[in-house]
Amino acid sequence: MALKERLRTWKRLFCWLILLVLGLLGLLQHGLPIFRHLETLIPMGVCPPARMALLRDNFTGLLNPWARPDVLTCTSWGAPIIWDSTFDPAVAQQNALQQNFTIGLTVFAVGRYLEKYLARFLETAEQHFMVGQRVVYYVFTERPYAVPRVALAPGRRLRVERVAREPRWQDVSMQRMRTLHEALGGLLGREAHFVLCMDVDQHFRSAFGPEVLAESVAQLHAWHYHWPRWLLPYERDARSTAALALGEGDFYYHAAVFGGSVAALRGLTAHCARSLRRDRERGLEARWHDESHLNKFFWLHKPAKVLSPEFCWSPEIGRRAEIRQPRLLWAPKEYALLRD
Repeated sequence: MALKERLRTWKRLFCWLILLVLGLLGLLQHGLPIFRHLETLIPMGVCPPARMALLRDNFTGLLNPWARPDVLTCTSWGAPIIWDSTFDPAVAQQNALQQNFTIGLTVFAVGRYLEKYLARFLETAEQHFMVGQRVVYYVFTERPYAVPRVALAPGRRLRVERVAREPRWQDVSMQRMRTLHEALGGLLGREAHFVLCMDVDQHFRSAFGPEVLAESVAQLHAWHYHWPRWLLPYERDARSTAALALGEGDFYYHAAVFGGSVAALRGLTAHCARSLRRDRERGLEARWHDESHLNKFFWLHKPAKVLSPEFCWSPEIGRRAEIRQPRLLWAPKEYALLRD
């Protein structure tokens, strides 16, 4: 009897422990600040010294991952994860100038997002984005006449492309891949050597330079970079072309920043546009729309470079010791006002 009672007691304790863990994870996922701080206790992992010695950047040469022992500085497939102090910005700047690159930056400003965010996005880009480099901004909007006039430095241009106003904000997001694919096959693809695609509801805070460039570039999501893989918000509906099974996936990437060479981006956008179309034909919609399909693509085709959360940070998260120099900051999300 005593043994059975002890077993029942341990069983109850185990059940309560499971419920406690699940409760904490639920609170963590819903973003309650007091629980968000707990995720800093989850280790990010360490780049093996043998792999560190081989890490190179296409602009800065050998990287210095030893400068950041507090964070993960490489991927399992040998791509660098770029953090502050792991690269020399002056070398990156000089190498880009010598190669005479033109860098494209695309942004969609549709509906109320145009008035709310576009001016600040462009003004801060002129202060911090690829300063001293040749840049062409591509603004996609249904109201070209409403795009604000922004003073541009020499060698920098602004082009405005008209797009149709979709009935739902989700459709705006999901049509982005098809629109980008078409633009990359046209003037944008002929003008630029590398292209970065960004969301408009953010602004630049500090230098965002050629160190971010590579054949294909992915951005670690600021809200998920500490989370274990099984907890990441991938699409789990196996019917969707964006689906990732448990055990699949590397990191969770943010669709607010991605990029690469014109050829690589043509492949990425074609894959995502095709997958989105197939889902739509089946009456399906991935949990996080085009971001879910972007994550599926980067699972199948590993990015050549990964940007740390410093390059796209959410102030709502609060201060983090490893976030030394935020480069791009999320604006406050006012979905009730902006999405109709």
